[in-house]
Amino acid sequence: MSSPSPVEEQRAPRHSFLKHLFVRADSGAIAPEIRRAHSRRFVSYYRPHLPLLAAVLLCAMLVAAAALALPLMTNLIVSRLADLRTAPDAIWQLLLIGGLMVGVFLVQALATYFVDYQGHAMGAKIEAQVRQDLFEHCQGLSFSFYDRQRTGQLMSRISNDSLWLGELFHHAPEDLTIAGLKFFGALTVIALVDPLIAVAIAVLIPFACGYALHFNRRMSLALRVSKERIANVNEKVEDALGGIRVVQSFANEADEIRRFAGENQRFLMSRKDGYRSEALLWSGMEGFGQLVTIVVIVGGAIRILSNDLTAADLLTLLLCVGVLLDPIKRFDNFIRLWQEGYTGFTRAMELLEERPEIADRPNAVPLGNVEGRIDFRGVRFRYETDGPNILEDLSLSVEPGEFVALVGPSGVGKSTLCSLIPRFYDVADGSVCVDGIDVRNVTLASLRSKIGVVQQDVYLFAGTVRENLLYGRPGASEEELIAAAKAANAHDFITALAMGYDTDIGQRGVKLSGGQKQRLTIARAFLKNPPILIFDEATSALDNESERAVQQALVGLSKGRTTLVIAHRLSTVRHADRILVLGKNGIVEDGNHDTLMAKGGVYSALHSVQASI
Repeated sequence: MSSPSPVEEQRAPRHSFLKHLFVRADSGAIAPEIRRAHSRRFVSYYRPHLPLLAAVLLCAMLVAAAALALPLMTNLIVSRLADLRTAPDAIWQLLLIGGLMVGVFLVQALATYFVDYQGHAMGAKIEAQVRQDLFEHCQGLSFSFYDRQRTGQLMSRISNDSLWLGELFHHAPEDLTIAGLKFFGALTVIALVDPLIAVAIAVLIPFACGYALHFNRRMSLALRVSKERIANVNEKVEDALGGIRVVQSFANEADEIRRFAGENQRFLMSRKDGYRSEALLWSGMEGFGQLVTIVVIVGGAIRILSNDLTAADLLTLLLCVGVLLDPIKRFDNFIRLWQEGYTGFTRAMELLEERPEIADRPNAVPLGNVEGRIDFRGVRFRYETDGPNILEDLSLSVEPGEFVALVGPSGVGKSTLCSLIPRFYDVADGSVCVDGIDVRNVTLASLRSKIGVVQQDVYLFAGTVRENLLYGRPGASEEELIAAAKAANAHDFITALAMGYDTDIGQRGVKLSGGQKQRLTIARAFLKNPPILIFDEATSALDNESERAVQQALVGLSKGRTTLVIAHRLSTVRHADRILVLGKNGIVEDGNHDTLMAKGGVYSALHSVQASI
């Protein structure tokens, strides 16, 4: 029944010992308002399961009551042995009491089964819900968040940190209920049998609490560090294996192994620190239990010698000590689960408390039918608050159905400009409008549904060719899917694959060539068939023949829709209606290919350089 789980939503405890369980080991006490918020969030996960939680707690009470009933029934049997010797039905009376004890045992066994099975099932459901919440929250976070984060770290928070949650959500109510009832119930029975021995046990409890508190704090720090370090290990694994072709092409396997070994060793050291504190905590609490047993045996024997206690009473006390020790072990386990869960839950809450920088405004409305006019009005943009401006007072209008190319050296803001249209980022000043409507005043889903983007960083999902293409428009027909593939010059190589459109392409399309992957991403955008298209170096990985085919498809597809193409290969955009040449100071040239070539300016120079290569 003991397993780990992350619980972080603290309960604003009142008892001084429990209160310290809610202290962040690495940064001092959590602010009361944060603790209350975490507490509400933690409790909210139980709400869908309240009937099951009530049944689990009821069974937990039965487990505790049965455990206390058995010593009392034992006392009844032993204390009546002398009287039963002369009773004609002594055997039947003993069998009756024994039958009652068996009945109590069966109730305890069935209640324990229910608590263990249904309680764990409830914990697993809550764990899955927390993991779902984390994943859904990550789906809504902005590009700027992912610019600052690493995938391996986020994977660790969603997967590893949530592993302990199910156990903690299960054991928190169950163990505290059983431990509380058993502990105070057993202590009450001991006090009724012999108050002096009860006082002696009560004197030892504060020392045990202080000992547990000290090593609890040490465990908390070690476990938090451990979770951070396993996240670093995951990050290193994701980075090295995701880029294994680069690693092997540079023959840097030994360097990657060395770096991984360093992260792995740091994680090992953090685990050893945690295990040391855990071992000291558990051995100390186990020692406390043995000390209580010694006190009862020696104290009880002395009390028997002074005729203040009977042998039946001493037997009852020893049985109650056994009941008393179970809550101590449960509380030890709860502390371990709490620390494991609390550190993971803290990290989960930190992620859930991240607010998307790009989100729907309260009064945002869906974007209706789009003609495709795009306006940049006095736009200023920078990625970091204190960073340099990438775009400065940029104004630009693109007419509906216009094919506009953006060219210029790297770093002048071509991709940035296009990223502002679907609101991957928000402008610092000015506005970006679609059909005269500020993109900040419409819902993100409706805006992005009207824009197709083929990015320079090609990304395909694990699965089949068909699944990746339908990602652009899940409800598309087979005819529409094939037409999009043909438009991107991808149909022929797809049908040549082993399973055609149902061929599995591996993680990130690893089984395909660079040009094939890029053509699939273009086909995916074609299938979406939006009124606005953005191509960011969409043909950079294509061979000359494929590039010419895609250019022809692009010219055909761009008719009747607004198209923006970022290109370093100027041959890709020579048929554009307008070519915008961007420099460090914004747009330096604007015109079609023939006009700009005749002008003999920046575009003409760039074209001449490429023609000479």
